[in-house]
This record gives sequence, structure tokens and C-alpha cells, in this order.
Amino acid sequence: MHNHQMAGLEDYGRYLEDEDELDNARFLSAYKSTLDDAPYQFINSERDLTLPLQKHKNVQPLYESPDDEISLRKYLGASVNLISLITENLLCHPFLVLRRQCQVHHTARRYHVVPITLLPVIVHLHQRQGVTTLWKGIGSVLLVRGMTLAVEDVISKFTPWPKEINAKTTVKQFGQHLLLKCISIAAVVPFYSASLVETVQSDIASEKPGIFDVFREGASRLLSWSVPQKGRMLPVWALVGPSISLGLSKYVCQLFVRGISTRIMCRRVTFYEERRGARTRDFAAQSQVIEVYSTMISLMATEMIFYPFETILHRIQLQGTRTIIDNLDSGYSVVPILTSYEGVVDCYRQTLASEGVSGLYKGFGAMMLQFAAHVAVIKLGKWFITQISELMSSKPPAKVVEFYKLEGKTPVGSATMSRSISGISSLSEEIS
Repeated sequence: MHNHQMAGLEDYGRYLEDEDELDNARFLSAYKSTLDDAPYQFINSERDLTLPLQKHKNVQPLYESPDDEISLRKYLGASVNLISLITENLLCHPFLVLRRQCQVHHTARRYHVVPITLLPVIVHLHQRQGVTTLWKGIGSVLLVRGMTLAVEDVISKFTPWPKEINAKTTVKQFGQHLLLKCISIAAVVPFYSASLVETVQSDIASEKPGIFDVFREGASRLLSWSVPQKGRMLPVWALVGPSISLGLSKYVCQLFVRGISTRIMCRRVTFYEERRGARTRDFAAQSQVIEVYSTMISLMATEMIFYPFETILHRIQLQGTRTIIDNLDSGYSVVPILTSYEGVVDCYRQTLASEGVSGLYKGFGAMMLQFAAHVAVIKLGKWFITQISELMSSKPPAKVVEFYKLEGKTPVGSATMSRSISGISSLSEEIS
């Protein structure tokens, strides 16, 4: 057996004299046939694995200790989280514009419940108004979200109410946290309504708003708390209750779904690792990626559940603003929004009477496109980050692993072949 091992190592040395031969299909097939015809097999030992592979130019480690590699993966996991945040707040904005325009168009003939009906409309809008037409209002949307965070931060500093919650949060603290959320939602209601107008109004029939016009319009609506300045516009106090109810319900539902999905994915990852016979040390990287997926799942579930209520809220918020929107039946014309709802209940009844239950789901196809784009960007970003992780680690390239038949050679319960097996790169298999 010892002679066979030495013979195998001589063949390795002869073959690895030219490093580029490994990527040459002619040499690869010829050498594979030599290995298959040989009367010996390579033993799964540290010598067989590390001696020849360290000669390859792509497998030199770039860090001095395992802690450096774990630290790198922690940053890579954080970058996945950052990509998800950017996608949610920026890249998905065009679909948010389409979705809101469909929701408030009460006389629309086409409901766009499925994504395919929106594709020709998007093409027509771009042909008529340019590519920027679906990015309108993005500044005001970000400002309103920033205002919400700022209000929460100020309240948490002047009161004992916690801004964040965790597993150690008591029932009293959770109640205080929900109260903080209620106040922050109520504080930005007039500014959210002004932002809604900017995101749905047509560029060709309305003046483009300035960056800070959302503050001016929101303050004007806030000052007329009980008596609105325009026609059928509902007073702010009539919008605060529905806004708080919807916002708080969506927040609690998102917390619940995210907690459940996180536990399920953690259990699946643990089961996968136990079956594989090795535990990863990259707990921080894995937890960050799991958090990204669980947040995305909770966001999808919450938006789908509360979509009809959001439609009603947007309609009563837009009423009386004399807004002209793009007609998404064709994408070529514009249409004014003229409604006379007396409140949430009246809006719900009129919608059911004139449009049916499907009228509450107008623009649902735009939300499906939004989530499809969100998932695609996360997958692409995760793949790109995984490639960087493999290039900067000591993991052998795929051709090397396949050539030496390293997969499946490690005994169950033993350590992994290389500490470069990343929790980020394997997580897609573990939670899929």
C-alpha cells in the first residue's frame, strides 16, 4: 500500500509541473482515465489532500488565522443585508409607483392583478414619458421613512420606551414599544399623504415637486387638522386612526412571520449540518443571511395579507388633492382622481359595490413584480459575494475538487477538508 501511495504522489508531481494543464480538457481526460484504470485508490488522509493541492496557484490562503476568515465572512454577510436594504428602498420603487397608481384608480377597467398585463403599460409609459417616470416621488418616500426613524429615535431618548426589541423584552416593554410605533406613525401621517401624491401624479400633467415640497404640503395639511383647505379632502384626524391601525397591524404581523421563518430556517440549517457531520463556526455570517431571508419572507407575507386595507387607506388619503395620474389601462393618457368617500367604511362599501372584491387587489401584479425583482437582486448579490468569498479563501477551485474527487472522501464526524467552506455559500442549499 505504501508503494501505491508513493506511485500516486509521483504521478501528482509529474502532472502538476505545468499548473495550466489542469484546465486543459485533453490533459484532464487523459489523466482521469489513468486514475480510473489504476489498481489503487487514494486514501483519505491529510497528506493526500494537502500535499499536491498547495502547489496550485489559486489555493494559497490570504489570511494568517481562522479568525481573519470568519471576520471576512461576517462582513460578506453584512453586505448581503445591505444589498437587501438598498433593493427594498431604492430598486423596488418603480413597482411601488405602479402599485399605488393602480390602487387609487377607482374607474380603471384593467385591474392588473397579474404581472403580465403591466408589461405593455410599462413600455408605453417609457416611450411617452421617459425612464424617469417610474422613479417619481422617491425622494419624498425616503424622507418620510427617515422622519419615522427620527421620531422614534427622539421619543426613545426622552422616554423609557425601547426603540428595539429582542427575546429578553418584557410584556411591558413590548407594549411601550408598540406605543412608540403608534406615535411615530401618527406624526408622519400628513407627510405620508403628501408623499403619496408625489408618487402617483403624472409627470406630463403636473408640475414636478421640489425635494422639500413634501414638508410644505405635509405641514399645510397638518395645520388644517380638523377643517381641510380643499373640497372633499378628509381631515387629518380621520386618517390617523386607519393609518395607525394598518401600520401597527403590519408591524406586528411582520414580527410574527419573521420569528417563525427564522426558527424554521435555523432548524433546517442545524439538521443539514448534523446530517453532514460538521458544524460551521460562521454563526455570525449564517445568522445575517438567515435574517435577510426571514425579513424578505415576512415582508412578502405582510404586504399580501394587508394589501386590500392599504388600497382603502391610499384612496381616502388621496381624496380631495385634485391629483391627475397616469391611466394604466393603456399607458398613453392621464385621468383625474375624483372621489367622495366619507371615511374608511364608506370607501370599502363603494369599492365592493362598483369594483367587486378584485377591486381591492388592483395593482397586485405590480407587487408580485416588486418581490420578484427583490428576490432576483438578493440572489444575484449573494452569488457575487459567494464568488468573492471563495476567491479570498483557501478553498480549492471547483475543477480541482472534481479532479481529485475530494467530495465525499471525508469521514463522517471528522473536520471539514478546508476551513474555507463558507456558511454563506452553503446556506442556499441548507434553507432551500
